[in-house]
Amino acid sequence: MKKLFAVLLALVMVVSLAACGQTAAPAAETKPAETKPAEAAPAEAPAAEPAQADPMEELIAAAKAEGELVVYGSCEEEYLAAACENFQKIYGIKTTYQRLSTGEVQAKIEEENGNPSADVWFGGTTDPYNVVAAEGLLEPYEAINASHLMGDMYRDADGCWYGIYKGILGFMVNTDEMERLGLEIPQDWADLLKPEYQGKIWLSNYNTAGTAKLVINTMIQKYGHDEGIQYLVDLDKNIEVYTKSGSGPSKNVGTGECVIGIGFLHDGIHQIVDNGYGNIGLVIPSSGTSFEIGATAIFKGAAHSNAAKLWIEYALSPDCVNLAKDNGSYQFLVIDNAEQPEQAAEFGLDPNNVMDYDFEDAKNNIKTYIEEVMTAISKAGADVGEGRFQTS
Repeated sequence: MKKLFAVLLALVMVVSLAACGQTAAPAAETKPAETKPAEAAPAEAPAAEPAQADPMEELIAAAKAEGELVVYGSCEEEYLAAACENFQKIYGIKTTYQRLSTGEVQAKIEEENGNPSADVWFGGTTDPYNVVAAEGLLEPYEAINASHLMGDMYRDADGCWYGIYKGILGFMVNTDEMERLGLEIPQDWADLLKPEYQGKIWLSNYNTAGTAKLVINTMIQKYGHDEGIQYLVDLDKNIEVYTKSGSGPSKNVGTGECVIGIGFLHDGIHQIVDNGYGNIGLVIPSSGTSFEIGATAIFKGAAHSNAAKLWIEYALSPDCVNLAKDNGSYQFLVIDNAEQPEQAAEFGLDPNNVMDYDFEDAKNNIKTYIEEVMTAISKAGADVGEGRFQTS
């Protein structure tokens, strides 16, 4: 029995040793799951910037909200009316106007002193504009359409006024009357002093017309201060009448009432082309002449300030200035996207054949010059009453 137990014990030990000699198979390596790089999430589109407001659209809306505009015009009434009517048609803004000479507008605005009865000034030479600008009676405005001006000379540096046209100063003569009277046509400023022209010449009133103010400045710049004033005293001996408006002489040349008129030659072209006066001759002074810049501006304290700004933009656009040649105004235009009037070139006018005009001297001194000229004429014994120096 003991022997059997020993055999069984030996067998158990052999089996156990065999089991202990085996090693466990390594666990199969589990490869980590391949990971693809995460696709970048689509970038969020940048938030759309709010649309930039169109400054012109904003201005138009503000002007329409005001609903009204009052214009003082110193160009010819036919052009003034057409410009105002077109502005009203385009923008639906009630537009009223009054035609006044530049001197009249200047006096009115100075009297109203910052509380103007109109919003804008349109047309007429810049000498009176410069005076009221220096007095702080024009509102500066940086016009968008000023980018179309042909040069810096056609605007005030501070934006108090902008040029819309350029006119040449010269003589208009009734050729029929000159022939009948046996007179030679004057070719230069000095010729106007000849005694045979006594009572034959018309000019505009120095106190009321920008054209006449330009004549004063031209003579002083051409001859010097004292000599220029003396020239005007000598010229006065041959002048029959001084009209209120600068275009006054041109309107009487064709009829023969005025034999020689001093003024802007585009006014003479109007009389020839539109009124049929083929007996008018135009003369550009041979030793040189000056020119006007016809302007537009906003009055300080304008009741309809946005409509006034919109007017400036309109006045510097073809919508406005291209109306001139169809309404009796043949000045050279000074914006680069306008249509120049063919008539001005046909009559030999050259916008570049003019003297180097000193606008600063004119702006700073014209009031003094007017007083000096009128005093000198009066001291010479001339009639300076309203019958001769017209105010109406």
